[in-house]
Amino acid sequence: MMVKRRRRVRLRLVVAVAGVLALLAGGWLWLRDSPLVAVRKVDITGVSGPDADQIRAALTVAARNMTTLDVRVGQLRTAVAPYPVVRDVRVGTRFPHGMRIQVVEHLAVGALAAGGRTIAASGDGTVLHDVPTGGLPVIPVTVLPAGVQVVDGPARQALALLAATPRRLLSRVAQVTTSPPHGLVVQVRSGPEIYFGDSSDLAAKWGAAAAVLADPSSAGASYIDVTDPARPAAGVSQQAVVAAGLGTGGSPSTTTGSTGPTSSTPGG
Repeated sequence: MMVKRRRRVRLRLVVAVAGVLALLAGGWLWLRDSPLVAVRKVDITGVSGPDADQIRAALTVAARNMTTLDVRVGQLRTAVAPYPVVRDVRVGTRFPHGMRIQVVEHLAVGALAAGGRTIAASGDGTVLHDVPTGGLPVIPVTVLPAGVQVVDGPARQALALLAATPRRLLSRVAQVTTSPPHGLVVQVRSGPEIYFGDSSDLAAKWGAAAAVLADPSSAGASYIDVTDPARPAAGVSQQAVVAAGLGTGGSPSTTTGSTGPTSSTPGG
């Protein structure tokens, strides 16, 4: 008899607890989407450029259909999907009515150029139609991309190279091209060309290039070869020799190396 009574007590306790939990869950669901916590104040940072007002408006409309207890980041990303300049959004809330949205934009690293026109692009190949191209390194292409992504292989490699460029050096890059003998070639403003070869080990290659550029012994070089970042070299190309009027009358005081007709290893 006592055992049956204990079982009934336990059953009633379980039912009571389940009822309380159901009430709490229902109350939470009601509060989560209630006007008491509706988003009313939206602070947006990190957005710039000609589409800034439209991006802010799209995010504000989407945010005000949410509450601070029910933030749907996917809907915010969908709201700004028509704007390629937006890479991501980061969201925080201030209970009960505030929402903070940080817009993370794609960084334009290069300007694709064809037919007298230029279009900015980011390091991952996203085309940024409305971003100014002034001052960006130029990447010559046969035809400008029609979509939102660069599909040309060499152009994508050039953009990846620029994305890996140390910030202190990016402003010194005038152009990135591709040539069969040297692969990716960076033209430094008022400076030498840098031969990168393929797009592997870009961080190491840029580190080697920066070291050579800073080495006084590389002054006057027309090229720097970092195809093998462990063995960088600087020298004067035959074209530079001819342009300087030294084609038959002499050559710079450098030694012959494996990276060009007249080359030397800085610091060696």
